[in-house]
Amino acid sequence: MADLTPLAQLGEFGLISRLRQGLTQTQPSTVLGIGDDAAILAPAAGQELVVSTDMLVEGVHFDLSFSPLRHLGYKAVAVNVSDIAAMLALPTQLLVALSLPPRFTVEAVEELYAGIRLACDAYGVDLVGGDTTSSRGGLVISITVVGQVPAGRAVRRSGGRPTDILCVSGDLGAAYLGLQVLEREKQAFLADPDTQPELENYNYVVQRQLRPEARLDLVHELRELGAHPTSLIDISDGLASEVLHLCAASGTGARVFSEFLPLANPTLEAAAEFNLDPVMCALNGGEDYELLFTLPVADHAKIKNHPDITVIGHLTEKSDLVNLVLKSGQAVPLRAQGWGHF
Repeated sequence: MADLTPLAQLGEFGLISRLRQGLTQTQPSTVLGIGDDAAILAPAAGQELVVSTDMLVEGVHFDLSFSPLRHLGYKAVAVNVSDIAAMLALPTQLLVALSLPPRFTVEAVEELYAGIRLACDAYGVDLVGGDTTSSRGGLVISITVVGQVPAGRAVRRSGGRPTDILCVSGDLGAAYLGLQVLEREKQAFLADPDTQPELENYNYVVQRQLRPEARLDLVHELRELGAHPTSLIDISDGLASEVLHLCAASGTGARVFSEFLPLANPTLEAAAEFNLDPVMCALNGGEDYELLFTLPVADHAKIKNHPDITVIGHLTEKSDLVNLVLKSGQAVPLRAQGWGHF
């Protein structure tokens, strides 16, 4: 095994110099990237900037006992890009801040950065700066993403109107089931370190947990279809939570039909194995990073044949509240039971 390099051997600037090697800039709006006190960006005329930041904390958002560093780096970028996509904008630059515990080596940080760079390439984003510091606790990753959208075209949570159809991309609940699989295998390993993880039958749900994808493709496709959402949010904390956020911002109620929730077969199989209700996994699991959005009824024809968009309900008057309609036809209040940040 090759000797590993302590972070102290390189120091902050030596580490930054090493990590910036091979970085290229592809965005026309990037004037100056890593190497000065601040990056310089120049958005094009007629464009607005959107900015979002997210922090991932070891022991709170991820477990390094089953999260490969390369996957973690990719995921850290994807969850931030998802927030930009949720404004119907395109990401252009990002900054990475790391708080590194003493046990980390230079090679470990490079592996994390390998995932970050893969995600930057996948989403067409320039890495233009950041910060590094030591941590007396676990690893902390903070990423800030800058994006652009044509002036006046950013989609907020607050634009939904009664009778708008409620749509979701992809499928739901898989990331939560992937976490259940990983936690189970971790406990088996702790009980018997000679135990080998059994993940072959769970590739889909585990991948959705460890390396999710931001739905930037939908931003492009909705533009091409001429379907402009009236409101939009990404699904990070569970569908129920996001529906309630969207309705609160828009001042509406909603009806969500449980029988229309998109569930992949591997999700259904894993839910059955863990004796979990797949609908509850979809509503409250979180970390799907799909897009939830509303469209005027007149735009339904534009998206009805899209293979990766499902209409799951519609908005109503605020007085009708937010309800989940069961297969029996019974309407029950929709409750958020997913991720709580505090």
